[in-house]
Amino acid sequence: MFVALLTFAVLISDPPSSWAVADIPTVITNLRNWIVGILAGLATLFLTFGGLRYLMAGGDPGEVEAAKRALKAAAIGYGLAILAPILVTTLQGIVGAGE
Repeated sequence: MFVALLTFAVLISDPPSSWAVADIPTVITNLRNWIVGILAGLATLFLTFGGLRYLMAGGDPGEVEAAKRALKAAAIGYGLAILAPILVTTLQGIVGAGE
């Protein structure tokens, strides 16, 4: 709370001459970068859990199947992370922001 009040006080005492306004292509590019980062992070998390479950399965068929499902989810997550820039580029073409 203190940091927010301090920031507010600084902005009131010395306001910027112009506020930063991003254009649509910049916002879409930043959105793409965030999506790729989140998908890659989640896929890595699922890969880690799947690998650990597979190592700790001890031959139990139910645990092995659960580990395989987690590894499959990780593969899908990595695939989506790879496809995200293509999907965002397509979205830019539809919206007309790439012009």
